[in-house]
Amino acid sequence: MGKYFEEFKVGETFQHQPGRTVTETDNLLVTTLTMNVQPLHLDAEFGKKAEFGRILVNSIFTLGLAVGLSVGDLTLGTTVGNLGFEKVEFPKPVFVGDTLYAESEVLEVRPSKSRPDWGIVILEHRARNQRNETVVRCKRAALMLRKPARRSPNGCGRSISRAASGWCG
Repeated sequence: MGKYFEEFKVGETFQHQPGRTVTETDNLLVTTLTMNVQPLHLDAEFGKKAEFGRILVNSIFTLGLAVGLSVGDLTLGTTVGNLGFEKVEFPKPVFVGDTLYAESEVLEVRPSKSRPDWGIVILEHRARNQRNETVVRCKRAALMLRKPARRSPNGCGRSISRAASGWCG
């Protein structure tokens, strides 16, 4: 289960486990499913002649994996949705066979002005490869659920504080 809005603290960093090794199938599927015909992602012979001497993993997969590795710790069952991503960077390339490890840092936590049952959490997601090189980082605005109100023991369906005040109507 992920965290509710109230459980996020600015400055907190989460190391997500396990890591994940990127396969040729991962790269092929994402590249073809998104209709990206860039030969850098598909053509081994083209890749051999390019800058890095081999196929590069599609950066959309890299971004998706970095965020995906965080879901179990942070947002599983507690997110309403993504509000946006900004400052997405790919400082080093990813190759088939690389293993990526992700971490997330809480940059900002604020209540939603228009939705009192939700809050906004700004996260920075980062992923590193097995050589400890940062391969992706991004800022993400996530719309998060607040903790559900606790029910009163008298069963009136109101929060404990309302039940304690005697109001149950």
